[in-house]
Amino acid sequence: MLSWHNETADLVWVYPQENAELAEKIVKEFRIHPVVAQVFVSRGFTTLEQIHTFLYGRLPDLCDPFLMGGMPQAVQRIAKAIEQGEGILIYGDNDVDGMTGTALLTEFFRYIGANVFFYVSNRGAHRGSLIVEALEYALKNECKLLITVDCGITAAGEIAKVVENNIDVIITDHHAPTDKIPNCIATLNPKLVNNSYPNQDITGVGVAFKLAHAVTEHLTAEGKLPPKKVDLKRYLDLVALGTISDMGTLQGENRILVSYGLHELAKRKRLGLSKLMSISDVDLNDLSTFTIASKVAPRLNSLGRIDDPQKGVQMLLIRNAVAAEKMAIELDLNNIERQRIERAMAVDIESKLLMHPEILSKKAILMHSENWHPGVIAILSTRIAKFYNRPTVIMACDDKVAKGSLRSIPEFPLLPVLDQCSDILVNYGGHDFAAGVTLKLEHIEEFKRRFIEAAEATLKDSDVLTKLRLDAKINFDELTFDFMESLKLLEPYGNGNPQPVLYCDAKQAFPPKVLKKAHLKLYLVQGEGDRMLEGIALGKAAQSPLLRKKDLVLRIAFTPQINNYQGQSIQLMIRDFQILGSSQEIDPLPPLL
Repeated sequence: MLSWHNETADLVWVYPQENAELAEKIVKEFRIHPVVAQVFVSRGFTTLEQIHTFLYGRLPDLCDPFLMGGMPQAVQRIAKAIEQGEGILIYGDNDVDGMTGTALLTEFFRYIGANVFFYVSNRGAHRGSLIVEALEYALKNECKLLITVDCGITAAGEIAKVVENNIDVIITDHHAPTDKIPNCIATLNPKLVNNSYPNQDITGVGVAFKLAHAVTEHLTAEGKLPPKKVDLKRYLDLVALGTISDMGTLQGENRILVSYGLHELAKRKRLGLSKLMSISDVDLNDLSTFTIASKVAPRLNSLGRIDDPQKGVQMLLIRNAVAAEKMAIELDLNNIERQRIERAMAVDIESKLLMHPEILSKKAILMHSENWHPGVIAILSTRIAKFYNRPTVIMACDDKVAKGSLRSIPEFPLLPVLDQCSDILVNYGGHDFAAGVTLKLEHIEEFKRRFIEAAEATLKDSDVLTKLRLDAKINFDELTFDFMESLKLLEPYGNGNPQPVLYCDAKQAFPPKVLKKAHLKLYLVQGEGDRMLEGIALGKAAQSPLLRKKDLVLRIAFTPQINNYQGQSIQLMIRDFQILGSSQEIDPLPPLL
């Protein structure tokens, strides 16, 4: 059986580049461990100023919200709506980025006295116009201003219908425009060609936060808000949750927002989120981007995938403890159902790959089925694209259209290809490496043909090899608790700032132990030392027979972590290993390339 969903792929190791002079300067300037200095070198930092900004970015270093094009017009229109008591509808996308941004603006506007409503469409099933659904809700509640969150930039036609009904529109979005820019009061989007906002990678909730920041500054300057009435830090838990969930790049402004946001999350001031973290078994003493992405975000995302995302916003805003507990349990059950659907789809996809091996012979993977849930395809397209390191399109079909989730690799941006296919697409949008499409069933095969042709013409064989990028070489005697503490300087980890992958040569002290029929526990020593470290190699059990030889030397690539079981120890999470031979046959480790 294929095992793309539970094992590791064959990896091509990419060794780090070395710059001894720069590394030495980094060590002296910041008094950090040489291995940590090498991580900065490996990741392309070239100046001490860049590293200082990375290590010591603070809230005052955030970009001025008025640098974003359209912000003055947006703020003026919102101020008018507040002054005249007009209804404001916050319309958000159905993922966690959209939910958190919607909750942020709803709570903010309530706090400053605005007449505000919120609406999040359910995209879990194939439907027609989504923003027009929000229009009906806006008309019902006599709203005169609609503010989108994490959506709207590709909906010029739908926005026009809203405007025709005498409702002004402000778009806040971070997706790339694919066609005509909607005609509205203001469009806040850092990816617009004429937008000079410095942070191109800000998420939907991030743009919503910048809008709240700008409105606060404007109303305070006008004397309509008392100074310090609004503490914007209270919203950073939502910004962190949305940014982590949307895989926002954790560099620059995003890194600052998430760093402070994690501290706000740990305070558990938001009742619904606190209950959700409790039921998700989140340890507040070990709160990290990983625990948010793996435990909290999936439960919220399950609403947008298979249920009603309105509940997600309600959960983030709720103030009743009993209701919050009930909703947290409901979200947990939803996530269990989402996992069941996902497992069934994974089995079906695996079966198709076995029956049609030609699918994997191309430089892009495209599959469709009427049996797949449209709310879950994004999870599987992400996983398959990561495992095979190639552009992937997974499409769920009903009786009229196919809805596709696309994921890609750095060498193959999606939007230019989708632009070339626009004549056969009902709609499309997103980012260069994560996008969505809708197309009629009769156009599926043509879309597949064009997409695969583009991939074959663009990608080299080396581009689709799955790579493991190494950050630094290290010895066991350097793996101390002080070193582990110094690694924390690099947190928070995430997209654009992954956990460092270190490497070294080590000898097996004992043959490995197979765990749960899938993983390996390795017992490793280095040189003549008597210190043994344990390593866990996930998904590597099949290689156990190769590791039975005594004194076998391995080159291991790993991330170190603290293991708190029966006292503290340092454990190696082994990403990959290479068998070098017996200890008598091994040449010294080569210098960095």
